[in-house]
Amino acid sequence: MGERPDGGGPLHTVIVGNGVTGVTAATRLRQLQPDWKITLVSGESAFHYSRPALMYIFMGHMTYEATKPFEDRFWRDQRLDLVRDWVTGIDIEDKQLVLHRNGRLPYDRLLIATGAKSNKFGWLGQDLEGVQGLYNLKDLRQLYKNAEQARQAVIVGGGLIGIELAEMLHSRHIHVTFLIRESSYWCNILPMEESGMINRLIEEQGIGLIRETNLKEIVDDGSGRVEAVVTEFDDRIDCQLVGLTPGVSPNTDLVKSTPIETGRGVLVDHSFRTNIPDIYAAGDCAEIVSRNGGRNLIQQVWYTGKKQGKAAGEVLAGEDTAYDPGIWFNSAKFFDLEYQTYGMILSTPQPGEQHLYWEHPSHRHAVRVVGVDGCIKAFNFMGIRARHEVCERWIAERRTVEYVLDHLEEANFDPEFFVRHETEIVRSLKEQLA
Repeated sequence: MGERPDGGGPLHTVIVGNGVTGVTAATRLRQLQPDWKITLVSGESAFHYSRPALMYIFMGHMTYEATKPFEDRFWRDQRLDLVRDWVTGIDIEDKQLVLHRNGRLPYDRLLIATGAKSNKFGWLGQDLEGVQGLYNLKDLRQLYKNAEQARQAVIVGGGLIGIELAEMLHSRHIHVTFLIRESSYWCNILPMEESGMINRLIEEQGIGLIRETNLKEIVDDGSGRVEAVVTEFDDRIDCQLVGLTPGVSPNTDLVKSTPIETGRGVLVDHSFRTNIPDIYAAGDCAEIVSRNGGRNLIQQVWYTGKKQGKAAGEVLAGEDTAYDPGIWFNSAKFFDLEYQTYGMILSTPQPGEQHLYWEHPSHRHAVRVVGVDGCIKAFNFMGIRARHEVCERWIAERRTVEYVLDHLEEANFDPEFFVRHETEIVRSLKEQLA
């Protein structure tokens, strides 16, 4: 199955997108099929880079070169061909990609890994100069330009991208105001206690936080550039930069004019197959159809992108692989407050769950332990680093909550000389358990 049906040599797999999903798929495919031809196509960048590191480039902590996980020679050594171009169409009948500059590129198997794009909701003025999202290198270049002229900025929407953008602008001494529709920052994801910690942190930084308020319009200064925003209550906030960070959605632009089926994302099964033979999709752009009629799965974090890419590479190579989402994990940083979550914790307790919560008086450290039927289901850690393999193992093994509390110190991954809080954490959580 490694040769083309016409006898024309090894199969040619083309991957559209050189983010973590596309690159992981390519490297896994190369491991399994050393003789196949593999091509990565991206119009954004010549080489793969770490998208979560965009903020560190802007803040001067890293160079662009330092965000590339692989040396430039890696691609040649692995015989992974790189094409710097935008894909403008898919000729499904002839199995060719239509490129913006370089004609057509034939494929035998195609993986669509086009990622996500920033949401826009049709606000008046959303396309003015000085208004932008933060997702890719183009957005970063635009931010350098927009920040030069900005003294005040408004960020519309919260979440992880919003807090990163706030920290970036704050580092340039630009006054930032958040405009969020929720009653507390990221409270659609986090329980109120953890969300409250982020509220305090934002306000301690001198950043404005306007809650339960929607954007009405972005005001033109008369020359096509933003000069203010107006809220739904007709309050005006002067600004020279607006960050639109109300989340992202799957980037399905490439397949819209094709027979490839889409919902919120590109519809695929658990082996990332679309409805078209030899065409697959994975990562932020993919919507995995539920096997039992439940809600389809869209995962848009770095860790799941890498995991999906590995499974997609195996499927492309001919392996009988089905994607297993496994135990949910995510991590982030809110200024200097680190956050980790293992297992699924929703913003409000679910039926049958027992929540145990400890928070330090400084509001800089917290632990949430969630159990179901006496067994551990999930953790939230704020300001405390936990060992991934320990937390995941306890959940997988269905350890009792009592066992977890008795061994909680084993999960701590804070560096040497950090203050440890296990004694008071365990005492407090056991009191709640009793």
